[in-house]
Amino acid sequence: MKRVMGLDVGSKTIGVAVSDLMGWTAQGVETVYWTEPDFDEAVRLLRPIIEQYDVKEVVVGLPKNMNGTIGPRGEASEAFAAALTEATGLPTVLVDERLTTMQAERMLISADVSRKKRKAVIDKMAAVMILQNYLDRAGK
Repeated sequence: MKRVMGLDVGSKTIGVAVSDLMGWTAQGVETVYWTEPDFDEAVRLLRPIIEQYDVKEVVVGLPKNMNGTIGPRGEASEAFAAALTEATGLPTVLVDERLTTMQAERMLISADVSRKKRKAVIDKMAAVMILQNYLDRAGK
C-alpha cells in the first residue's frame, strides 16, 4: 500500500495529515506556517514530512465557491498543487473541500476545545477531513 498526504492550504498555514499504510484512516500531523506564494518555502517545509512518512500521493483541498465555481483561493490551491508536483514528482489530486473547515470547527466546539486551542489545530483537522473524504471515496 501507499501513504497519502492531505493538505489544507491557506495563505499563511498548511494543515497536514497522512494516511495509515492501508489507506483507511487519516491522522493529523502538523500545521506548517508559510508565506504565500513562496512555493519553494512550502516544499522545503513539507519535504521532510513527505520523506518521513514515505508519501506516494498528495491530496490538496480545493476550496470551491458554494455554486461550484473556482475563485482566487481555488486558483491558489491549483497553483500550489502544480508547484508541489513539479518540485517533488509526486502526483497531486485536488478534492472539493467545501465546508471542511466549518465541519472541523463544529467538531472542536462540540468537543469543548477552547477558541485558542481550536485556532492552533483547525487547519490540521481540516486536512484530516479532506484526506479522510478522499480515502473513503477511493476505497469504494
